Amino acid sequence: MKILLVEDDAEAARYIVKGLGEAGHVCDHASDGETGLVMARDEPYDVAIVDRMLPKLSGLELIASLREEGNETPMLILSALGEVDDRVKGLRAGGDDYLAKPYAFTELLARVETLARRNAGAQSDTRLSVADLTLDRLSRKVSRAGQAINLQPREFRLLEFLMRHAGQVVTRTMLLEGVWDYHFDPQTNVIDVHVSRLRGKIDKDFETPLLHTVRGAGYVLRESE
Repeated sequence: MKILLVEDDAEAARYIVKGLGEAGHVCDHASDGETGLVMARDEPYDVAIVDRMLPKLSGLELIASLREEGNETPMLILSALGEVDDRVKGLRAGGDDYLAKPYAFTELLARVETLARRNAGAQSDTRLSVADLTLDRLSRKVSRAGQAINLQPREFRLLEFLMRHAGQVVTRTMLLEGVWDYHFDPQTNVIDVHVSRLRGKIDKDFETPLLHTVRGAGYVLRESE
């Protein structure tokens, strides 16, 4: 999943971003309401986690603005204000769920995943398929020809990105930004290593290769050369 976190507490933000990353999700962070609003307008997110009390623009104002514009991204509100009236105000502003501080990260993760499932609707919206290869974004299960394939979190993110761009040549820059969240070239062979490992898992034991290298350009996931 791709998640937006709008949180001005730097330590809390680092903790959440790290935890979501370890769970296999991509998390973009904004430290104030105005920046969060811009990011939510510019990029599609599966879920947004929004702190209620933010500099420049409050969390409730941010959510209300997005709802007025027709943005339907599921919103989880975080707040130290946990009384019933506070929760009601948050939900009426357009929030989909409300989590009072302090909270356990496991609960936050469960609520985020629940919101994503609720928003996904039909199963076909949560599953990606290329030929006989399937990936379920919510259960995080991958299989080919009915055979389960076990992937590490980074491998899963890499495959999901490639499947979202199936048939399209994906460049190294696209992978660095979309899978590793790097906006610079680390000058390492990290992409080659992970692509090689992924290819070994999804192609090695099958007759038809799906992951192809396009010399001088990048990689493409498709059924034929």
